[in-house]
Amino acid sequence: MLERFGITKNLGWGFFGVMLFMMGDGIEAGWLSPFLIDSGLTIQQSAAIFTVYGISIALASWFSGVCSDVYGPKRTMMIGLSVYIIGTAGFIMFGFPTMNYPVMLLTYFIKGFGYPLFAYSFLTWIIYKTPQNKLSSAVGWFWFAFCAGMMVLGAWYSSYAIQHLGYINTLWTSIFWVCLGTFFALVLNKDKFAKKKVANKREAVQELLKGITILKSNPRVAAGGVVRVINSLSVYGFPVFLPIHMAQHGIETTAWLQLWGTFFLGNIIFNLVFGFVGDKFGWKQTIIWFGGIGCAIFTPLLFYVPVLTNGNLLMTSIVGFIWGGLIAGFVPIGALVPSVAGEEKGAAMSVLNFSAGLSTFVAPAIALAFIGTVGAEGVVWIFSFLYVVSAVIVKFIRVPEEDTMREQAIPVTSYSDSVTSAD
Repeated sequence: MLERFGITKNLGWGFFGVMLFMMGDGIEAGWLSPFLIDSGLTIQQSAAIFTVYGISIALASWFSGVCSDVYGPKRTMMIGLSVYIIGTAGFIMFGFPTMNYPVMLLTYFIKGFGYPLFAYSFLTWIIYKTPQNKLSSAVGWFWFAFCAGMMVLGAWYSSYAIQHLGYINTLWTSIFWVCLGTFFALVLNKDKFAKKKVANKREAVQELLKGITILKSNPRVAAGGVVRVINSLSVYGFPVFLPIHMAQHGIETTAWLQLWGTFFLGNIIFNLVFGFVGDKFGWKQTIIWFGGIGCAIFTPLLFYVPVLTNGNLLMTSIVGFIWGGLIAGFVPIGALVPSVAGEEKGAAMSVLNFSAGLSTFVAPAIALAFIGTVGAEGVVWIFSFLYVVSAVIVKFIRVPEEDTMREQAIPVTSYSDSVTSAD
């Protein structure tokens, strides 16, 4: 039954494990910054902590795929768990009691390596072990588990836990949830992965560097990385100015937060929908029309609806729900790019994962760079234009592999069948 829905049978528990891990990682996302400020840090210091956290996420995202190739996803995921526990425990034990700012910077930086090495290594595992005619669906299931854990379950659990356990004890429970997720993903999950065979340390380093060199050797992968950056521009750019815009048209902060949750409910649902659509309709067609063109239309529409309806919550919710769903139209990029990478799927995943992290910096940078000259409205149209650019880029990514698989409907031989060194 799992395979009918696009989940490789042997990896089934891994998806559930990723959801629990991301639930633990997302526990403090909604309240840690104001808590630190209330506890004595300045706004700038709190922002700096999250900045170094973002840097470590980007670095870990870049190397998650190639580390999975060289060391195997299980070992890489265990490294992710270890650094998460070390960073979180150090943050709570040595940072909080005295609000030791340098210690909190260091430990939160360490923690940032955790979830990319865990979750994105599992995504690489999925890419290798899923037949190509089900690959888009499997990637959709991954993002469903990832987003449901981080953005929904983590927030819901946290809202309950901080009332009964307090803030610090709630943070401690995150270690329980990530360990439980690891149990499902690595202990109950019995699938085997054959890692690449490397003869010496020099060859191992060369394999790790493929996460960089593939950008030159395979322009199709580089193009896919650019598309992945554009994918999340409005997601990370909107929070810079959209809450203020909404407030100017009658939608106050509490209502905005509820709307933002509604938008991402659409995203979570359509992560699955567009996974299946990609396998049936075609990866490129799905990205071009639903992701690129769809977001190009609904990104400015979400900006204008509160203006045209005087802040009508229902209409804004509907448009935002659709916008969130169309952001998921880019889901098949996770199937398309590794497929054009040949046997270097791990390196391709490193590029995609890094691009996802890079978007968290690029989006607010665009907003801050242009909002002073063209205003929030102009920034929205810049995002819209870039979504059209993403559609054009995907149009010119040649993917004969997908066409062949759709015609024959026969799974390709898994890369792991062609190597001999077991994880």
